[in-house]
Amino acid sequence: MDFNSLIDKDLVLLSKDDEIEDSSGQKIMLWVGRPVAIYEYNHYENGEKEYLLAEGFAVLNEFQKDPISKWCCRINLNGIDVLIT
Repeated sequence: MDFNSLIDKDLVLLSKDDEIEDSSGQKIMLWVGRPVAIYEYNHYENGEKEYLLAEGFAVLNEFQKDPISKWCCRINLNGIDVLIT
């Protein structure tokens, strides 16, 4: 997941296809309303590790005129958590 692909404060591009791989490598099917947990991991040169975490649900990308992704994640009211280690 790349949180740089946010298209709104609570909406991020999720997948070009109906099937996506979860964090354990399992393939899962997306459908409207499917609960999803998303994350991004960054490891910086200074040794710092950053985790961006969010939960939400799958929605069709009807927000872009020429969508580059079929699916988005609508992030819930908890927003995006940032953990730095």
